[in-house]
Amino acid sequence: MNMPATFFGWVAFLVEKYFLDFMRGLGVTLELAIIGTILGCLIGFVVGVVRSVVVDQGASPVSRGLMWVVKATLAVYVEIFRGTPMMVQATVVYYGTMSLWGFDIPSFYAGVLVLALNIGAYMSESVRGAISGIDPGQIEGGQAVGMSYAQIMYHVIMPQVFKNLIPQIGNTFISAIKDTSVLNVIAVTELYFAAKSVAGTYYKFFETYLIICVIYFVLTFTMSRLLQILGRVLEGSRNYELILDNEDEAEVTES
Repeated sequence: MNMPATFFGWVAFLVEKYFLDFMRGLGVTLELAIIGTILGCLIGFVVGVVRSVVVDQGASPVSRGLMWVVKATLAVYVEIFRGTPMMVQATVVYYGTMSLWGFDIPSFYAGVLVLALNIGAYMSESVRGAISGIDPGQIEGGQAVGMSYAQIMYHVIMPQVFKNLIPQIGNTFISAIKDTSVLNVIAVTELYFAAKSVAGTYYKFFETYLIICVIYFVLTFTMSRLLQILGRVLEGSRNYELILDNEDEAEVTES
């Protein structure tokens, strides 16, 4: 078989021959990013809420001590995952679980776990910041009408926090798409891993990585535009008409 003689000839040849491999890798990348982002956001919201709990000074010493231990443990988790590279985290989780406990975790699930824990650590700090930005008077108002702290968080605070963090959640998902590439270190067969296999076949590294560069860009660009559209939809229309009842209309007319 005659091999291509030009750069773009090689690009076309690799795309045609390994198109399905690239698409399978892309599918794994999207699966990792979606599952990891969902689980990571759930972890981040739980950790952020728990770390934002104000301990009642009237509580028993056991309750206060238990809450201190929980908060300290979560703080250690956040600092570790925010302070170390995700590639290192992946190798520690994947190989460490086997060495320490004998668990042979499939690389895909290990990648999802690492991605979710990494996202959760960063998201928890954003959740804490969003909660602290809510007017404390809302919590006091909820307590005044007899609501428990959990009810106030669920019905009053968290809906506002979630709405404020929607743009960041979208950006986190886009970042997760790119971050999946580091999981090739534990042999997760995502897009970058597929590109490594293709590049090693003909030793055409630049051509191969240019192809996946375009794929990553098209994917993230499309997602960012869809998120912008979603943001505008959630904001609602900027053009609205004030509807007044008859009494209000009369008062406006008299004035």
